[in-house]
Amino acid sequence: MTPNIDYSRNSAEIVFERLTKVCAFMIILLMAGFFVQLFWYSLPSLKAFGVRFLFSSAWDPVRNLYGAAGAVYGTLVTTLIALIIAVPLSFIIALFLVELAPPWLGTIMSQALDLLAAIPSIIYGMWGLFVLIPIMQDHVQPFIGTTLGLKRLPLFGGEPGGSGYLTGGLVLALMVLPFICAVMRDVFKMVPRVVKEAAYGIGCTTTEVACRITLRYGLQGMLGAVFLGLGRAVGETMALLYVIGNAPGVSASLFAPGTTIAATLANNFAEADGLFKSSLFELGLILLCITFIIQVAAQLWLNRVRKKSGGGL
Repeated sequence: MTPNIDYSRNSAEIVFERLTKVCAFMIILLMAGFFVQLFWYSLPSLKAFGVRFLFSSAWDPVRNLYGAAGAVYGTLVTTLIALIIAVPLSFIIALFLVELAPPWLGTIMSQALDLLAAIPSIIYGMWGLFVLIPIMQDHVQPFIGTTLGLKRLPLFGGEPGGSGYLTGGLVLALMVLPFICAVMRDVFKMVPRVVKEAAYGIGCTTTEVACRITLRYGLQGMLGAVFLGLGRAVGETMALLYVIGNAPGVSASLFAPGTTIAATLANNFAEADGLFKSSLFELGLILLCITFIIQVAAQLWLNRVRKKSGGGL
């Protein structure tokens, strides 16, 4: 005789389901609220400057002339420099910790890596101001420009001043490296040990196992780690505020001072009013749009990689 089983949900389950739905929809409402608020306060700037706000590098509070080109350019350049430096180093360090390092050394280095990720950004900025800028000004920039003879190139032109896009990118790379490396390390640790042992069993070297097994198995997680570091780099404020030079213009030289969207907001919001304040809100709206586009592109790319590797959506 089949027992009678009551499959009806009790009140606690219904409350839990509705609570989870409310929390999920709150994320969408919160995101929409950010867009609406920034757009509303940006309206005076949008009406005054229109599309040319994106392509103008002017920033003159006296004449009420503002443009986002310098801040957007600085944000993208420093982020690109940071990722070019941090991503390969993170991959190499994570592979070393998982594949090559002795257990005792791997434990110590992993803990040090986690501690670096926990350091506040303002500490990186102060270190960059008092330590990195003098080194860049007295040694690195003269070596690149004069000793290597690259000063005649637009990318390394100008006098060495210490602060600038390159210095900002280096500090940013040091900040995002622990985040990217920690995620990659955890992804590599998730590779089934039996798969690697089978590869060793057929005669693969450590390098071959790392490149053909570990790398391919953790590709999706690696891309996620890169985009995590990218999201942190785009919106970084205090560290770059100390080392980038805070100049509103656009320059092809990596030695030249510049600014970013977040640094511009932190520098000017306290005394802003009227059209000046609205222009800052529009900069915030641009930064939010950039971050949103990056996250959407990341999800689309990850879905594409997942499909090619045989996984679902």
